[in-house]
Amino acid sequence: MSFLYDEAVDGVLATHDKGVLVAELQTLLPDMELLHAKEDLRPFECDGLAAYRATPMMVALPARIDQVQTLLRFASAREVPVVARGAGTGLSGGAMPLEKGILLVMSRFNRILEVDAEARIARVQPGVRNLAISQAAAPHNLYYAPDPSSQIACSIGGNVAENAGGVHCLKYGLTVHNILKVEILTIDGEQLTLGSEALDSPGFDLLALFTGSEGMLGIIVEVTVKLLTKPQSAKVLLASFDDVEKAGNAVAEIVGAGVIPGGLEMMDNLAIRAAEDFINAGYPMDAEAILLCELDGAESDVIEDCERVDAVLRAAGATDIRLAKDEAERLRFWAGRKNAFPAVGRVSPDYYCMDGTIPRRQLAHVLKRIAELSAEYGLRVANVFHAGDGNMHPLILFDANRPGELERAEVIGARILETCVEVGGSITGEHGVGREKINQMCTQFSSDELTFFHSLKAAFDPQGLLNPGKNIPTLHRCAEFGSMHVHHGALPFPDVERF
Repeated sequence: MSFLYDEAVDGVLATHDKGVLVAELQTLLPDMELLHAKEDLRPFECDGLAAYRATPMMVALPARIDQVQTLLRFASAREVPVVARGAGTGLSGGAMPLEKGILLVMSRFNRILEVDAEARIARVQPGVRNLAISQAAAPHNLYYAPDPSSQIACSIGGNVAENAGGVHCLKYGLTVHNILKVEILTIDGEQLTLGSEALDSPGFDLLALFTGSEGMLGIIVEVTVKLLTKPQSAKVLLASFDDVEKAGNAVAEIVGAGVIPGGLEMMDNLAIRAAEDFINAGYPMDAEAILLCELDGAESDVIEDCERVDAVLRAAGATDIRLAKDEAERLRFWAGRKNAFPAVGRVSPDYYCMDGTIPRRQLAHVLKRIAELSAEYGLRVANVFHAGDGNMHPLILFDANRPGELERAEVIGARILETCVEVGGSITGEHGVGREKINQMCTQFSSDELTFFHSLKAAFDPQGLLNPGKNIPTLHRCAEFGSMHVHHGALPFPDVERF
């Protein structure tokens, strides 16, 4: 996609000769795999947002903490930028490498260190797959709640870096609500413990600060997660609507009725048809929108909640309501939703997945606005939502081989995010900012707020070497983007421009 590196990156790019750096690292770490040949670097050019690409100077694949410490101290001493990468499933360009930097791949830290059923926790390395945690906990009737659609592949370290969510985050929270402790390494190789196995710990809540920091503050080497007991019962209602706005309004009515579903998801007709063709989930192909509402807990409570939600849905205009008849059908309903992204990929050469969050009451209004933007720019948009918590994932369909379509997709995406801010929401819910949304950070935050963010970054990483050019824009960039007021032709707080 179209963007240029700004001074946040230019200011930290090393001028060292690649061959010299490779030779020095190989001498320092002879037992660590280090890729530097051009053909070996190609697979690491991007994360899940494949339109953002850059070939790293080198790729480090450590397997031990001491190797990471040595590498970070080396990078700090020579002022070489470092970008951390997990499974590479991120969707905001957050793990996109730098051409003059080291890409630090943590995928070999893939061991589950402990499952403590009595304490209901698990200690895991950052490269452990999200789903693998629940699989390891299953014999104890436990599971890990956050479940991104990519949970079969995404790693827990990446989940912490992006504060990932999933279809069950409405009731059970995001990653930040389901972890107790992380072990991190600073750019100087110092190991720090943030949080504890207790429910609270003294001092500032640095664990919450670190979660969602997108690799800008430190490198994760261990995570302690909370495990939950599997609910006694779980049932799913599938409600069909003949109007997208009615479905959007129904979401707010359900929560307003005092019911907190385990999951509350929405899909529009384009997403429904794509998912049904791909998965055969049993979705109604003629519906303009569907809601999937999962209710879990004690059997008697679930039965009562199903009756309450059924009544709310009918009052909201649902044309049909189906209760999954058994566990197999429940899983099939969810399989369609979880595979919506790859399903849409089968009906369009390319798509651009957005990630914004809005107040639930604004859902119908924002859906109408997305439809207007789709018509204005001549590109289809498939809407898939974590509707219960207002986390939207509009998929903008385009063909990069057709001149101008990529640029139009970018414009639609930017305007959707700006609409989210206008109605009191946020430019991201779980995918992070990365490179994708860095301009929209200028829309959401003031110069004072961005200055404070840079100060926090500098406290952990004074040289600005960890994942530079991502997440937090410089004030100069915001002035050029046109979303920040500049006083008398000069930027406020010029001292932060070096970060």
